[in-house]
Amino acid sequence: MQKSAEISARFWNQPDKGEREAAREGTFIDDIVQKSHIEKALRQNLDSIRTVFDGGAGSGRFSLLLAELGLKVTHFDISAPMIEKAKALAAERGLLGNIAFVQGSLEDLSAYADSAFDLVVSFDAPVSYTWPHQEKAIGELVRIAKKRVMLSVSSRLGALPYLANPLQKHQFFLDPNTADGWVQWCMAHREELAASFAFQKGPCDTMLQSGLMGSPDEIEAAFGRGEAPWPVSYHFMPDELARILEGFGVKNIRLAGPGAFARTIPNELLVKIMKDPAQRADFLEFCYGYDQNPYVCGMGKDNLLAIGEI
Repeated sequence: MQKSAEISARFWNQPDKGEREAAREGTFIDDIVQKSHIEKALRQNLDSIRTVFDGGAGSGRFSLLLAELGLKVTHFDISAPMIEKAKALAAERGLLGNIAFVQGSLEDLSAYADSAFDLVVSFDAPVSYTWPHQEKAIGELVRIAKKRVMLSVSSRLGALPYLANPLQKHQFFLDPNTADGWVQWCMAHREELAASFAFQKGPCDTMLQSGLMGSPDEIEAAFGRGEAPWPVSYHFMPDELARILEGFGVKNIRLAGPGAFARTIPNELLVKIMKDPAQRADFLEFCYGYDQNPYVCGMGKDNLLAIGEI
């Protein structure tokens, strides 16, 4: 696919993307778990860090946090609506002086010199949307890092069960009565989705072998018709991600699968936990430790997180 950057740009630049992405932790429990894990990991890896490049920074969930901690942050994203949302949030918090906002694609970081930033981060799998250039994108993120790199990519083992569970997202709705249109569609079609489901081994085998979610030919054809299809996403195996990072010289690599523990718990119990501040804090702390276990890191809900030293 030669148009991966253009397809991603059209999809992520839809006008509602800034608001929708900023609201995810108020809508989806898996987002709460994942972002809590990443925040904990970030806070533990800021020793000697002064400058940060946040690649695929979205609506600013982590770039704003880093700026609040006094770091100089480059907020880099392909989506103008998400950058505008992040700017508005930064202005509300008085953080504009600590953040530079740049629109661009992870497929081209040529504007940045080698070792330009103490820390380079890229969370919530923007690297996976650069397929078939995902290894090059990782190499570029490593190239501009001086001390440390932290990135999360789509997890092959973690995401593959989607193909056998059309109701998988229902488990993580924080409030089924939310005004979010997609949640309401899922709730309204729950019985229909279950009734029409039939397990198909072929697509599961294909994704397990290829790591691809979405048909490149169909997506490129939809793009050619002027649509804004969800981009092809590439899903990594844990050993594959570690091998790629090692190949670019990254050392002391640690992996985690945020959401591996949470995905074992039914919705009604997850909601109960999230609504009790004490239970929620304890649960998220336990998840953070459990999800770093090497035996479960590949089964994170959506993402595979890697941390390494340069």
